[in-house]
Amino acid sequence: MGAGARIGVDIGGTFTDLALSDGEGGIWYHKCASTPDRPEVAVLDGIRDLLRLADLTPSDLEEVLHGTTVGSNTLLQKQGAKTGLITTKGFRDVLEIGRVRTPDMFDLQWEKPIPLVPRRLRREVSERIAADGSVITVLDEEELYDVAAALAADGVEAIAVCFINSFRNPDHELRTHDLLRQWFPDIAISASVKVLAEIREYERTSTAVVNAYVLPVLQSYLRRLAHGLVEMGIAAPLLVSDSNGGLAAARTAQEKPVFFISSGRSAGVVGAARLGHAAGMNNLVVFDMGGTTASAALVQDGAISRANEYEFRDGISTPARFIKAGGYMMRVPTVDVAEVGSGGGSIAWIDAGGLLHVGPRSAGADPGPACYGQGGERPTVSDANAVLGYLPATLAGGDLRLDVDLARRAIETHLAQPLNLSIEEAAFGVREVANANMARAIRAVSVERGIDPRDYALAAFGGSGPMHACDLARTLEIRHVMLPMMPGVFTALGMLTGDVERHFLAAMPGLLDHLIMAELGAAADRLRQQAVAALHEENVATDQMQLAFTLELRFEGQDSEIPVALPDDLEQTGVESLRAAFLDAYRALYQYTAEDAVEVVNLRLLARGLRPGKLDFLVLRTMNDTNSPASGGARPVFFSRDIGWLDTPVINRSDFLGAVHPGAVQGPMILESADCTIAIPPRAQIEADRIGNLMITLAEGGA
Repeated sequence: MGAGARIGVDIGGTFTDLALSDGEGGIWYHKCASTPDRPEVAVLDGIRDLLRLADLTPSDLEEVLHGTTVGSNTLLQKQGAKTGLITTKGFRDVLEIGRVRTPDMFDLQWEKPIPLVPRRLRREVSERIAADGSVITVLDEEELYDVAAALAADGVEAIAVCFINSFRNPDHELRTHDLLRQWFPDIAISASVKVLAEIREYERTSTAVVNAYVLPVLQSYLRRLAHGLVEMGIAAPLLVSDSNGGLAAARTAQEKPVFFISSGRSAGVVGAARLGHAAGMNNLVVFDMGGTTASAALVQDGAISRANEYEFRDGISTPARFIKAGGYMMRVPTVDVAEVGSGGGSIAWIDAGGLLHVGPRSAGADPGPACYGQGGERPTVSDANAVLGYLPATLAGGDLRLDVDLARRAIETHLAQPLNLSIEEAAFGVREVANANMARAIRAVSVERGIDPRDYALAAFGGSGPMHACDLARTLEIRHVMLPMMPGVFTALGMLTGDVERHFLAAMPGLLDHLIMAELGAAADRLRQQAVAALHEENVATDQMQLAFTLELRFEGQDSEIPVALPDDLEQTGVESLRAAFLDAYRALYQYTAEDAVEVVNLRLLARGLRPGKLDFLVLRTMNDTNSPASGGARPVFFSRDIGWLDTPVINRSDFLGAVHPGAVQGPMILESADCTIAIPPRAQIEADRIGNLMITLAEGGA
C-alpha cells in the first residue's frame, strides 16, 4: 500500500483540511486547527497526523497538493510588502484613477479602496512605446537607477514595473526588470509583461502591483513549507492550486502569486463539477462555507463558469461583468466565484442604528468562536449554531470540545440584551442574516448572470456548508441538494482531481476584418512552444498535454471581450467563421447582436497537463471516520420560528451510508462525522447515491 499516494491540503481561516488518496481508491481525511501566524505549522502537523492515520511513510507520497489563503489574507489584512511602482512618465496616477466608476452608482457612502502603492512610492521614468510597438522615447537607464535607488532608500521590499504599451513591445520592461534585479537583488521585482502582457493600462498595472505586493509573503511561506516537507522526509513535488482550479509547481506560485490569490476555493468547484459528472448532475450551484467566508460558483452543462479578471474587495468579491471598480483588480484567469465574509467564525454585531450584521470580520482560528473556549468573546455563526442545537459536543474528530454556555453568554451579552430578544431568537437571527448574506453570493453567480437557480441542484460543502445548505436552497427555491462525500474537507479532496495548468497570451489588437490568418497561426505556434516547454518543466509528458486556444473578440468600441474557441487546425478556419462564432456567443450572453465591426483583442492559450493519477470518484472508499459519535440518541434543534424546537435524531453519517433503506428517509435529522455536521430539516427527503453523495429533496412550499 502507498504507491501513488497523494495529499491535498486546504488552509482555511479556522481549520486546515487534509485528504489523502492511497492510489487504490482509499481516502483518509483529517481536520486540524489553522495556525494563522505560521500557516505551514498546521499543514505539516496535519500531514504527519494523516500519514500516521493511513499507516504510510513520507516516502510513500508522490505529490503534495496545496491550496492556501496566504495570498488572499495578505490582501484582506493589508499586510503585504511595502511596494513601489515604476511607470512611464505621465502615468503615475493610473493606479489611483482606475476605471473612473463606482460599483454602485446609488451608494453615496462608498469609499474607494486605498491603493496598495501610495503616490509617494509611484515613480516615473522617461521611456515611451507607441501603440504599434515602435520606440518613441528610449529608456533612460540613468534616470531609472536614480528612481529605483530612491525607492530602495524609502525601504520598499517589492517594485512593480508597468510601462505604456509594453504589451506590444516588452523590451523596455524586460530591460528594466533585469537591471533592477542586478542593482537591487534583495528587492522583489514584478514586471507586468512577465505576469500577463495584456492591453489596458489600469488592469495591467493593478495586476502587476498585486503580484509585487504579495510576492515576498507568499515566497517566504512556500519556502518555509517546502523546507518543512523536506525535513519531514517528503521528497514529493509541491503543487499549488491556482485561482482557475488548476495546479502548478510551487516555484510558479513564487514567481506569479497573483494567479494564486484565490488558491484553494476554486479547487472545490473543480471537484464538484467532476463529482457532478460522475453522479449524472451537470447543472450545479456550487456552495462552499468555511470558517471565514462562503463562496458560490456555477457549473452549467458540466462546464465551470470562468472569467479572466477578478476584483478582491471587502463585503462581496465577485468577477461580475457589470459590478466593477470595488477593489483590487487582477487580470488573471479565475473560476467565476462570488465570495462573502460569512463563515462559521464570522462575528455578529449590531450597528449604530440597531441593525444586526454578520461578518465580514471573523474570529478565525485564534481566538475563534466563543464556544471554542479559547478566549473568544464575540458571538459568531458557530456560536449561534451551537445554541440552536446544530453542532455536536466536539468538532474536528474530537480535538475541539464546544462550550455551549460560553456561546449563550456571548450572544446574550452582545446581541440578545441590546436587541431585547431571547438568546434563541438572537441566535436564530444570526443564522438568518448569515443565510441572507450567502444567498447574495449565489444570486451573484446565477440571477445576475441571467440563470434561474431553481433549474439547478445545490452542491454544498465546507465545514459549515451542510448545516446551512437546506435553508439556502429553500430561500432560493432550489428543491435538490447534493452533499458530496466528506463535505467538510471536500476542497482538499477536489485538489486531488485537478490537472496541471499554465496560461499564455498574445495581444493581437485590431479589426477582425484585417486579421491575417497566417499571423494568427504564427502567434499560436509561439504560444504552443512556450506552453510545451513550461509543461515539460512541470514534468508533464507530451502525450498528457492538452492545449486549448481561444480568440477574444468584441464589438468595436466596447470594453469587454468574449472568448471564441479556436479549432486545432487553424487552416480550416477563417474570418467569417470566427465572426459567426462570436455573434453566437454574444447572442447567448446578451440576447441580441449588433452590426458593428468586430475587434480582435487577445489570443489566449490554456495549457493543461493531464494527471493520470488523479482521483476517480467512482471508486473511492472512505477509510476513516475518526472519533465520530455513534448513531443513536437525539437532541433538540431549533429549525425555524414556526416550528421551534424539535427533538431530532442524531445519526453517524457513515452508519447512514451503510444502512439499507428501501427509499428516501424523511427529516428531521442530524448527521454527524469528524469533518462536518449535516442538518436535514423536517419533511426533507434524504438518500445516498451509489457514489456516497447524500441527495436531499426539499418539500414543496418549504420545510
